[in-house]
Amino acid sequence: MPENTKRDDHRQAYYPPRARFIQVMPTPNDVYDNPLIGRYASPAMSERWGPMRKFRTWRRLWLALAEAQSELKLPTADGNSERIRPEQLGELRNHLDDINLNRAAEHEKRLRHDVMAHIATLKEVAPGCSDIIHLGATSCYVTDNADLILMRESLQQVCETVASVIDALGRFAATWKDEPTLGFTHFQPAQLTTVGKRACLWLFDLVLDLQELERRRDELPFRGAKGTTGTQASFLALFRGDHEKVKQLDRLVAQKMGFAHVVPVSGQTYTRKIDTQVIEALGGLAQSAHKWGTDLRLLAHRQEVDEPFEADQVGSSAMAYKRNPMRAERMCSLARYLMGLPAMAADTAATQWFERTLDDSACRRLYIPQAFLAADAVLRIALNLTNGLVVNRDVIARNVREYLPYMITENLMMAAVSVGGNRQEVHEVVRKHSHAVTDRIKKGEGTSAELLDRLKLDPAFAGVDFPGIIGPGASAFIGRSPEQVSEFLTECVEPIRKRYASVLGMKAELHV
Repeated sequence: MPENTKRDDHRQAYYPPRARFIQVMPTPNDVYDNPLIGRYASPAMSERWGPMRKFRTWRRLWLALAEAQSELKLPTADGNSERIRPEQLGELRNHLDDINLNRAAEHEKRLRHDVMAHIATLKEVAPGCSDIIHLGATSCYVTDNADLILMRESLQQVCETVASVIDALGRFAATWKDEPTLGFTHFQPAQLTTVGKRACLWLFDLVLDLQELERRRDELPFRGAKGTTGTQASFLALFRGDHEKVKQLDRLVAQKMGFAHVVPVSGQTYTRKIDTQVIEALGGLAQSAHKWGTDLRLLAHRQEVDEPFEADQVGSSAMAYKRNPMRAERMCSLARYLMGLPAMAADTAATQWFERTLDDSACRRLYIPQAFLAADAVLRIALNLTNGLVVNRDVIARNVREYLPYMITENLMMAAVSVGGNRQEVHEVVRKHSHAVTDRIKKGEGTSAELLDRLKLDPAFAGVDFPGIIGPGASAFIGRSPEQVSEFLTECVEPIRKRYASVLGMKAELHV
């Protein structure tokens, strides 16, 4: 039998006919399903970036333009009457939502132009207003302005969710502000901190993210009615050279769509740098989530802090005993994807030619919605994690006891210096003794308690009050951690709680 025939037989054994050659329309289960929609993002964010919301927004933009032109008394060609009649606006208002996507797809296949396809679709159901739709506008009037509207709505949702994560993580920090735990530098035990103080490190990153996201939300401009290459020439012609009315039109359309200001200048599109700034803010959020998720994964390895684990949850298909930190791992994975998107937006902004080039279109359809969907997915996991973290106090206390003799040495050094010791000489004594004890522990010959016994016998520490320094226990070596937590929550978290009081307390149930 020829080798290629053997390969075909092998394929037939594994792949059904439809997978080899699709002869009928595939069902939804036959084609790729974006996991951001099917598995991770919230219904609200998924709907916002769906086709129906986009095209309904386009129709509202056409209505806003026509209304503004009518209010500014746009004249007919002969200048003797108003061009837009009230009944035309009424007809347009009656057809803002009845969008036939199949019909639009038929038009687009013929026209190869999505905006013209939807204009044709609208004209079919509202023929009486066909001559006022898109009047003086270019495609970017609807595409760019709609993107800005959806980005601002999405930024608001992201800000609200971040605030809710901050609120919940703040409560976690307050609960555990006094709980001593090992602090790490270079992932080696360093000095004691507290569980709550460490949470404030995660929190501060999120506070900074929220500040940047709020800035992007509040400063996001509207493209407005700028015409084909941003000169407003078409609108100037329609208004018979009246510059003031063209300026009013720009502002009025923006106001109707809820924006206080428009970009001062544009080409055919608004500058793609705006997209970059927004997506970089989302990427910054992803950085914080990834750092936090990584810390949680490391803490899970040490069995000090666990993420929620449900009664029937399976950690491994092979190793039944495992409790993998799958939520934190997924948060890191989605955050990593999101962190890669700002570079694509930056490439787009950098490679636009003059007033506009269309190579921005296809990639923006991907990375703008998916940046918000990924950010939403990350935040849903963050909410789920924050509201279910489990602190294993006994494990933490055991680890603290094991390393406490090392942690105490800094206080002992300061005490030795205060009674006349040389700081560098005392440091060298501690270094030699601690390394010697560590070597014995690694060989199974000793414990960390030997370090204090060694130092008590060393002349460099002859005048040090060991019982007075060691006596209070671990809580004496956490510095100002509890006070820092309280101060941070008061200064940084409480203002956020006040700003977002009406939306705090969000929960997120994960689908998978």
